[in-house]
Amino acid sequence: MSTPWTLTLSVQSHSSADTKALGDALSTDEQVVWSTNNECFTFQLNENKAKDLRAMWNTRMRGIMAVDSLLSSLVDKYEGSSTKTE
Repeated sequence: MSTPWTLTLSVQSHSSADTKALGDALSTDEQVVWSTNNECFTFQLNENKAKDLRAMWNTRMRGIMAVDSLLSSLVDKYEGSSTKTE
């Protein structure tokens, strides 16, 4: 019998709203557990083989990075769209 591999990640972005968006994006794939103050969340991956754990880790991280990139581009567009009258 093989020993299962476990990985636990704690996530906290630079704002509560962004952290919530990241957690919401993962909630369809993972059980997201929020801290008592809702400032961060954790999720855990469990696999029987290290290579499977690595694959799941890569998939989840790509998802987190995609959401983070989208959030950053939305902020950049919002900041760049203001009109200044001088």
